[in-house]
Amino acid sequence: MPDTHAQGPRPVRAAIVYDFDGTLARGNLQERSFIPEVAGMNHADFWHDVKRLAKAEDADEILVYMHLMLDRARAAGRPVTRAQLRAHGADPDFFDGLDHWFDRIDAFADDLGLQLDHYVISSGIYEMIEGCALFGKFRQVFASRFLYDTNGEAKWPGVSINYTTKTQFLFRINKGIDNVHDTDAINRWMSEADRPLPFDRMIFIGDGDTDIPSMRMVTSEGGCAIAVLDPYQWTEPRSVSKIHKLIAEDRVNFVAPADYLPGNQLDVIVKGALGRIALKQGLPVS
Repeated sequence: MPDTHAQGPRPVRAAIVYDFDGTLARGNLQERSFIPEVAGMNHADFWHDVKRLAKAEDADEILVYMHLMLDRARAAGRPVTRAQLRAHGADPDFFDGLDHWFDRIDAFADDLGLQLDHYVISSGIYEMIEGCALFGKFRQVFASRFLYDTNGEAKWPGVSINYTTKTQFLFRINKGIDNVHDTDAINRWMSEADRPLPFDRMIFIGDGDTDIPSMRMVTSEGGCAIAVLDPYQWTEPRSVSKIHKLIAEDRVNFVAPADYLPGNQLDVIVKGALGRIALKQGLPVS
């Protein structure tokens, strides 16, 4: 007898991988309240100190800014805790449309026969992203994070993600590894056919210099890279010059304002990229 419970083919997996600061929200999350209220500095002075110390010590800027967060907070008598970081990340200045972007784009992908997952790879602080309302929309967030003592106080960086290490996490997504600690799995050989999420089914969306290696890697492997820019900066000469350079150097496929509202440029580009993935998988696209 035929199996009346037989299911159709499983949806084809695809993913959108986002940077966070400057891509989903304006500025850096640390600047919203942590730097002025806890570190007691304006953000320009804080980042100036980061660059100065990184240069003086020939150190990684991400580790330096994480060190300064802990150092300035202790000096102010307000040691960093996980709960504190979550609270300081609770109110990002999200770009327009993100409150319904994920549901809309998931429904569009589903109509194409795609199972769409969303990831974040960020040099920002995991615990701050964890505190925001959109955290549950992501299958996984890979971001810099702290180690904590038994009292919940942050003591040391546990994960530091800079512009080159971002590419490592693209490989983790590619191989289906949803954690940071498993070095055996990331180094283990896996045939291209067995990888759960091939690069040509990835869309990477980022805004800054720290995203360039990831953009280049995704495009070189057949995926789609989109550079976004705060709509308020769209006509600034420095910002426009950066856009020109990204296109000229073949780092990205598309450039658009970071506006996630229906029918806007980014919405059209992402839907087109998903349609291309579906067509390459032999799925019908109306």
